[in-house]
Amino acid sequence: MAKYRKLGRTSSQRKALIRNQVTALLNNGKIVTTEAKAKEIRKTAEGLIALAVKEKDNFDEVTVMAKVARKDKDGKRVKEVVDGKKVTVYDEVEKKIKKDQPSRLHARREMLKVLYPVKEGENKKAKEVDMVAKLFDEIAPKYADRNGGYTRIVKIGQRKGDAAMEVLLELV
Repeated sequence: MAKYRKLGRTSSQRKALIRNQVTALLNNGKIVTTEAKAKEIRKTAEGLIALAVKEKDNFDEVTVMAKVARKDKDGKRVKEVVDGKKVTVYDEVEKKIKKDQPSRLHARREMLKVLYPVKEGENKKAKEVDMVAKLFDEIAPKYADRNGGYTRIVKIGQRKGDAAMEVLLELV
């Protein structure tokens, strides 16, 4: 008996499909797909969410000094002339950052193996969404008190073209 569904694809195509669908599910909260694909996607998605829930509070807050460019009222960088050259003026600022513990860093890298980069919007200058940060900061706290079962499969009906059973896969 096989441990997974082959979905009529080669292994590289299948892995790409699952990565793509898992990324879409975590980004949007729900996707419409076939029943067989949904059951495979669910395995991967629930594993990632479980990892995020386990490691969500595993970090240290560290205060660091950072150089930040000084900006004028229009938001443009302030420049000074030094030795005949225009040079940007920097200020020293204290910043608090999250420093991951080793196990959280490992979890972050395992998630990055699966999740594709996501851009917010259609244009080229669209901001990239940090899906791992979204998992740790938004999704994991929502499921902290839950022991598995982070996704739900709802049957929609048969697809018109090939009569494949379509389902709605959503985060609970």
